[in-house]
Amino acid sequence: MQEQDKHLNTLTEIRDLMERSSRFISLSGLTGVAAGIFALIGAWVAYYYAGISFSNEFTYNERFSVRELELFLLADGLVILIFALGFGVFFTARKAKKAGLKVWDKTTERMLINLMLPLVTGGIFCLILIFKWELIGFVAPVTLLFYGMALINASKYTFHDIRYLGVSEVILGLIGSYFIGYGLLIWAIGFGVLHIVYGLLMYYKYER
Repeated sequence: MQEQDKHLNTLTEIRDLMERSSRFISLSGLTGVAAGIFALIGAWVAYYYAGISFSNEFTYNERFSVRELELFLLADGLVILIFALGFGVFFTARKAKKAGLKVWDKTTERMLINLMLPLVTGGIFCLILIFKWELIGFVAPVTLLFYGMALINASKYTFHDIRYLGVSEVILGLIGSYFIGYGLLIWAIGFGVLHIVYGLLMYYKYER
């Protein structure tokens, strides 16, 4: 019996080593929570200051010109991104340090490449929608679509749970593309609420 337990422990150790070498497991659930909180704050700022309404059509405060609204939303999005990335790096580095893992290795590189390709493509497409066609109402659902596809694409190099979050974001993006006037609300649910729920689930599942 002791010999069998020894073999099982050896197999478990081998599996853990393979998991560490093939998947980026330093990602902290608190990263998702922080990103969700900042997304909700950013959505509130867009709603309160730009007056983006929740209706069947995309409307906003008339004191803004189209170009002013474009720049305002870009600035709002960049601030959210900077804070979310900053806290993401902090929580991920802290988790890696506790677990004795490297933050940056080949697995991290592969994960980021697979994540960034759809994200950069989606970002460029959103800029085209904004500055070429002035289709501001489509930006929120499009960001959800490309972000969801980025998560699905990167999930094979990290926790499989991220795939479910990605699928949820894609579904919300499609819904938002149909109900354009509710884009900001759906965006807040996707980037805000889902991130917080996912982050808490991941935290209690892998870090507690």
